[in-house]
Amino acid sequence: MGARGEQMQADVLSVLQRSSRPLSAYGILAELRPERPKLAPQAIYRALGALCGKGQVHRLETKNTYVPSQTDRDGRSTVLSICDDCGTVSESAAPEVFDDLSVVAEQSGFVAKRHVVEIIGRCGDCTGSEHGA
Repeated sequence: MGARGEQMQADVLSVLQRSSRPLSAYGILAELRPERPKLAPQAIYRALGALCGKGQVHRLETKNTYVPSQTDRDGRSTVLSICDDCGTVSESAAPEVFDDLSVVAEQSGFVAKRHVVEIIGRCGDCTGSEHGA
C-alpha cells in the first residue's frame, strides 16, 4: 500500500479513536472533509476495509458503524456489547463461544469464515443510573 493509503488509514483510525461513539463511514468523512474538501467516500471505505482486515477497527454489523479495536487481537473474533442508551461499545474475548459456533455451523455443512457477535442492551453505567447509582 502506498503512503497515501497508509496516511488515510491513520487519519480514519485517529477520527474513530477521538470519537466517544461509533461512526458511520459518512460520519468519518464529515470529520475529515474540512481538511480535505475533495475526499471521496470510497477512500474512507478502502481505509476502513484495510483497518478491519488488520483488526484495528470493528464494523458493527447491526448499526453499520465502526469503532476502534480496544485490544490487540489481530482481527480474531470478539464479542461486542453495544449500549442502546449511551452508544458505548465494549469488546470481550470468548474463544470458546466461537469454537462452539463453528461446531454448530459445521454440523450443517457450513464453514464459518468469520464470526460477528454483537450483544445489544444497556451498559452497567446506564443500568446503574436507573437504580440511583
